[in-house]
Amino acid sequence: MNPPYTANLSHCGIFCRDLEVMKRFYTGVFDMQETDRGEGVTFRFEIVFLSGREDQHHQLVLAGGRGADAPSTVMQLSFKVKTIDHLREARRRALALGATKMRGLNHGNAISIYCMDPEDNTVEVYLDTPWYVSQPHGDPLDLDQDDEAIWAQTERVVRTDPSFMPVSEWAERFAQRSAASKQAAP
Repeated sequence: MNPPYTANLSHCGIFCRDLEVMKRFYTGVFDMQETDRGEGVTFRFEIVFLSGREDQHHQLVLAGGRGADAPSTVMQLSFKVKTIDHLREARRRALALGATKMRGLNHGNAISIYCMDPEDNTVEVYLDTPWYVSQPHGDPLDLDQDDEAIWAQTERVVRTDPSFMPVSEWAERFAQRSAASKQAAP
């Protein structure tokens, strides 16, 4: 029997002005490695493949060919970490490698930092919380506070939101909606 249809977002690609600057940023901040490089067969420009996982050939593709005056069309590239200290480390590395417009946001369901990479693409680094609140939601985040203060403030804020629930309850509701929509599909 075939497994049920499931599509998971696996990787993304962005056009770049300077591949080496962008490669240095993403490998330096996120410990990614170049896995391959070459000229595209259907895209006639240089392509650099990056991954931070041994089980995934590429998670990020950097492609040459972005014009000098072409604005970014990237809404955001998001990287997930496991601890608040990892957020602090990502902030430190990103700033050292040319990130600008660094800011912290507490979404209630996630704690995030945002910055602009060297070519003005928005980058998010985040970790999940055990809570759900409807989105968009964004309170200031001060990573210079200790972890306990950040967690306590987050919980205080989300518990006052009318949409608050434990993320496990949200996940169960999501699973029920998914099952119902699959049953209703022709």
